[in-house]
Amino acid sequence: MKSCLVKNAKHFLQRNFIRPISSLALLPETHQMLHKMLKGFANEELKPKAALIDKGVFPKEQIKKLGELGMMAINVPEKLGGAGLNTLAYSIGMEEISRGCASCGVIVSVNNSLYLGSLMKFGTDEQKEKWVVPFTNGDKIGCFALSEPGNGSDAGAASTTAKDCADHWLLNGTKSWITNGPEAAAAIVFATTDKIKKHKGISAFIVPKPVDGLSLGKNEDKLGIKGSSTCQLVFEDCKIPKENILGGPGAGFKIAMTVLDSGRIGIASQALGIAQAALDCAVEYSLKREAFGSPICKLQSIQMKLADMETRLECARLLTWKAAMLKDTGESFSKEAAMAKLVASEAATYVSHQSMQILGGMGYVSDMPAERHYRDARITEIYEGTSEIMRIVIAQNLLKEYHF
Repeated sequence: MKSCLVKNAKHFLQRNFIRPISSLALLPETHQMLHKMLKGFANEELKPKAALIDKGVFPKEQIKKLGELGMMAINVPEKLGGAGLNTLAYSIGMEEISRGCASCGVIVSVNNSLYLGSLMKFGTDEQKEKWVVPFTNGDKIGCFALSEPGNGSDAGAASTTAKDCADHWLLNGTKSWITNGPEAAAAIVFATTDKIKKHKGISAFIVPKPVDGLSLGKNEDKLGIKGSSTCQLVFEDCKIPKENILGGPGAGFKIAMTVLDSGRIGIASQALGIAQAALDCAVEYSLKREAFGSPICKLQSIQMKLADMETRLECARLLTWKAAMLKDTGESFSKEAAMAKLVASEAATYVSHQSMQILGGMGYVSDMPAERHYRDARITEIYEGTSEIMRIVIAQNLLKEYHF
């Protein structure tokens, strides 16, 4: 009986049933066209390969194709090799990519928001030419090294140090949880250059890979997003050219906080894609799976779940788009980015949970994608700021609005 259910379930999902997102009608034609293109790409190139990628296969071919579509540098100006589109376009693209494959989504997000975002905001023209242009077409990707084994959410407590040695910098220390670490051709690395100044004594450096004095820790075996490689970066007397400091001495903490705000829009969008994939899976299964003589979608208990799933997803999507549009218009968006990341990540966890519940036993086996969506969703509440940190950011910004 199980094999029959598996066969039928796979048949249901092979139709690639994806309903249109009604909110897209509110957006400019360019963004609607981008969504249509990436929707097709996700269905044809990502979704069919997602289960294989989930076994720990780095999606090199898919990342290269996304680079050719402009998604690896969507906010970078065309003169530097990017797509020259805005943050809202990035959010829409990230959702569709992540709907097809969450691992591909985070690889794209880190390259765009954290690596290229740091360089585009704080890099010199020479640094952009050398460290941005080669990273726009999918041939090379970058990573972002802020976290350490002991600092967790305290981004200002960097124990990695950078010593000024007149004609070069000397880096020593360990960075943890580095997405894209094994495959990256360069890293933005944060290190303390003046301990007395605490967080104001942190600087950011552009570190090429490979380079003498830099070794990689083991590739972490994670719960989800398994196609995305994660490792430690270990620095032992690693020499970095003086011109590779980003934004000047002491600018590191400001750089990290600035790009993390933007990165949270990307992770919120990744969470939306995971949630949408989980909802699609649940709806299609409920339309075809029969119990008590009719499709289970006619059961009120199932309809209540679907209603809550859709409501939370749409609320999160609109909040994410608001954060993106605020950034595009030059307005303050730190609070809204944190709100979007908080709501979207928790919606992804909720929706993927309910999707498994609707599928019942079929939701718990790898023959169906529901369990993968559930595993992939969980990390979105943790990286680029935990849900607890997001609530602190939101509250602090709210109090500032009241002049507290």
